[in-house]
Amino acid sequence: MEAFNDFWIKVVDIAWGLPMVILLVTAGLFFTLSGRFLPFRGLKHAIDILRGKFDNPDDPGEINHFQALSSALSATIGMGNISGVAIAISLGGPGAIFWMWVAGFVGMSTKFFTCTLATMFRKKDERGIDQGGPMYYIEVGLGKWFKPLAVMFAVCGMVGCLGMFQSNQLAGLLDTDWGIDRWIIGVFCALVVAVVILGGIVRVGKVASRIVPSMFLLYVVSALYIIFSNIEAVPGLLGSIVSQAFGGEALIGGGTAVAFRTVLIQGIKRAAFSNEAGIGTAPMAHGAAKTAEPVREGLIAMLGPFIDTNLVCTMTALVILSMGVPAADDGVVMTVNAFEAGMPGLGRYVLTLIIVLFSISTMISYSYYSLKCSRYLFGYKIGNLYVYVYILSMFFSAIWAQDTVLNILDSAFALMAFPTLVGTLLLSPKVVSATKDYFKRTFGS
Repeated sequence: MEAFNDFWIKVVDIAWGLPMVILLVTAGLFFTLSGRFLPFRGLKHAIDILRGKFDNPDDPGEINHFQALSSALSATIGMGNISGVAIAISLGGPGAIFWMWVAGFVGMSTKFFTCTLATMFRKKDERGIDQGGPMYYIEVGLGKWFKPLAVMFAVCGMVGCLGMFQSNQLAGLLDTDWGIDRWIIGVFCALVVAVVILGGIVRVGKVASRIVPSMFLLYVVSALYIIFSNIEAVPGLLGSIVSQAFGGEALIGGGTAVAFRTVLIQGIKRAAFSNEAGIGTAPMAHGAAKTAEPVREGLIAMLGPFIDTNLVCTMTALVILSMGVPAADDGVVMTVNAFEAGMPGLGRYVLTLIIVLFSISTMISYSYYSLKCSRYLFGYKIGNLYVYVYILSMFFSAIWAQDTVLNILDSAFALMAFPTLVGTLLLSPKVVSATKDYFKRTFGS
């Protein structure tokens, strides 16, 4: 097992070097500029679409806009927001949150471009159902010579979209706080998720659209209560996040360069793990949306990173920093301790309930992503057999160490991001053209 752990430590160090961080940020900036700051200009219209104002039941796809966003958010609003933020602070300090903010803002444009492409270049599977996602828009949009990139995404997606982190963190919390053996949690996760995922994306979308809003509201209310209870500390905490983003007080010397690199990478890495902008998972959910207007789905998708990173992750960070809790072996335990300190006698129970909901909803959505990658590679019937690998992975990840699980998934995410961003950059002129056409037809401008 030690050799296994060492292998993934080496892989993640290579995969998440500065080149990947630079690619994610610069691609996001490029999409923001070429889209003429669309996340800010098109925000009101995106909300109108989400409310169903432009829904047409005859449009192609499997689920409506709200269900698509809920499915995507159920995968992104989860353990990355709770334990991922704690891990970022533990390894990179408060400054890592600043780079999560940066990744969140530019990630809005990245999500718009990738999810617009996911509905623009769909491909029917052997059942005649339109399918979307990076592997499809790379293959259909760029042609057969780029199919190796599509295959690379799908292969890495089969691993990166396993529900391992959620199972691992849930097992760590319930073992530490409630004395429930980790293997029992692994079995529980496998059974609950299996009941839902066998129903396909339609059932996933329906379940997610019910769970996500309620768990989001409960988490936000709890976090805001703690934040406002310590409101006098917030300005200083926000100041430390900004000042320590660039190496804190000492800005001279080799040691500072190493510190800055750590802060930067941890912030971008954990933001990518949390909101998944540029990774390519959300386009697989939004690619199933009922719409004949790809730009509309892109506008819906761009709301995800802002909600996930710039709102929810910031709340988690302020709760942890304001409570001053010490680092823990499991990030989720650190966050639970912060909520318990902020809401004595109640915080631990409230957050445990939220974590259970977050974990289950994320594992449900991730199963769809993982199976979609498998079906792309092997066809619907054979690809469906991967569900047993998915279920088995949740059991093993429940008993593995946190670092091992994180290194496996972080490595896969980095290798998913490369084909996603390359394909999106090459196809970006088509998104820009479609966006201009859409707004001209819709608003006459």
